[in-house]
Amino acid sequence: MNKTSIIVDASKYIEELKRKVDAMSQGVGTSQNSITQNPLPAQVTVETLEKGFQIHVLSEKNCPGLLVSILEAFEELGLDVLDARVSCSDTFQLEAVGEAADSIDAQAVKEAVLQAIQTWSTSSEQD
Repeated sequence: MNKTSIIVDASKYIEELKRKVDAMSQGVGTSQNSITQNPLPAQVTVETLEKGFQIHVLSEKNCPGLLVSILEAFEELGLDVLDARVSCSDTFQLEAVGEAADSIDAQAVKEAVLQAIQTWSTSSEQD
């Protein structure tokens, strides 16, 4: 092989590597965007009280409209909110005490809240 063909082959190989690096960089950028667009995870805990439940919801982000979605879920469950504290400034925090007329368990309350969060998340991504 002569020097020219070695240089041409090396040049082609370098161009191929550059394309692969660019493709990988775009893939990383896309996956980072999808992670930052997802407002979840939110932590949800539900504790059973003597007559009802204590519900805690915490998200690291401010989530406009999430409170309404959660309160609608409570209403669908027939859960009356007796006491609540909410903070929506830098993070989203909800502490609520609720009482249910029907016999529902803590797991059903948690699943309803998680479903409300998922529904809210889906609708806020479309906006």
